[in-house]
Order: sequence, then C-alpha cells, then structure tokens
Amino acid sequence: MTSTIIASFIAVFAALFPVVNPLGGGPMFLNMVQGCSQGVRDRLALGVSINSFFLLLGSMLIGPELLLFFGISLPALKLAGGVVVIAMGWSLLNQQGSSKDSGNNSAEITDANASAATFFPLTMPLTIGPGSIATGISLMAAVRDDGDFSFKSQLPHLIGGLIGLVALAACIYIVYRESSAIQRILGESGTNVLMRLFAFILLAIGVQIFLG
Repeated sequence: MTSTIIASFIAVFAALFPVVNPLGGGPMFLNMVQGCSQGVRDRLALGVSINSFFLLLGSMLIGPELLLFFGISLPALKLAGGVVVIAMGWSLLNQQGSSKDSGNNSAEITDANASAATFFPLTMPLTIGPGSIATGISLMAAVRDDGDFSFKSQLPHLIGGLIGLVALAACIYIVYRESSAIQRILGESGTNVLMRLFAFILLAIGVQIFLG
C-alpha cells in the first residue's frame, strides 16, 4: 500500500508540476500584482494555491464521471488523455525560453480589488488552465478499472494523489510568495533547465497513460 501511495504521489506531482508550471507562472504573478502591498501579495499567493488544489481535485474526481456520462468510454478517455499529456510534454520540452510574455496584464490588480482577482485571472487561467485540468482527468482515468469505481480498492491511489495535490499547492504558494527571490536565484537558464526535466517526465507519463 505504501509503495502504491508513493507511486501515485510521484505520478500526480510529476505530471502536473510542469503543466501548472509555477516557476513559469511566478514572474507573471509578480508582474500582475505589482500594485499590491506585500501582505496582500502573500494572501493572494495563499488564495491561488487553495483554489488550485480544489480545482484540480474536482477535475480528478468529477471529470472522468462527467465524460462517461456523455458516453465517452474509459479506454477512449485514457487514449485521448494520454495524447493530451504527450502533446503538453512535447510542447513544454520544445518551447523557447521561459514564459514571461505576460505583456501588460499587470496591473489592474491593487489592494482594493485583489480579492476579486484571486480566482480570475490569477488561479484560472494563469495557474490552472485547460491543460492542467485535462492532465488531472487523464491521471484519474489511468488508475480506474473498466468496471465500477471502488473507493476501497483505489484508496492508496487516492491518498497518493491527494498528497501530490497538496504538495503542488504548497509549491504554488511558496513560488508565488517568493517569486521575486526565486527568479533572482535560478535565473532564466536555471528555470528552463528545470522545466525541461519535468517536461520529459511529463512526456513519459503521457506515453504510459496511452499504453495503459
């Protein structure tokens, strides 16, 4: 059971981290909240991390059932999800530079309207986009059987996935809160190297989902 939990944790965290890309989103978050005080920035970082956790959790738990409700079979969902994850991994592996082209989206966020901006645009689509949601659905579909879903039999996978989401939310909070310091420490080249590594892992996970 412990090995299954650890494997599920690694699969969920390693697959979602490069898609969510908090290291790439950190500079954009920093640019968008320039008009806020440090205390408000910290609260926004916490709010975005919590929203991201529940959005991904809901996608993983409800997404497969919703697609099956519309007549999409589990094998088709696995194949399509695997292709999506492969495409995301390949795109991230070959993208040029880091994502800093946030333009001048910055700024309209101030202390006065920061609460309204926590979900949109800071959580979605800046942090959690369609690719993240599709990846979450694909990961959940990959561990399901063709029969009825059993919480008892899939409990280790659920626990590992839940820990993976908590770890991802913690990374989002830490990176967004410390985005200016992390950007200085890693630099553009360091960020790109780290993201290429996670992109390759994501590509391999997509192939595994497809073959599964």
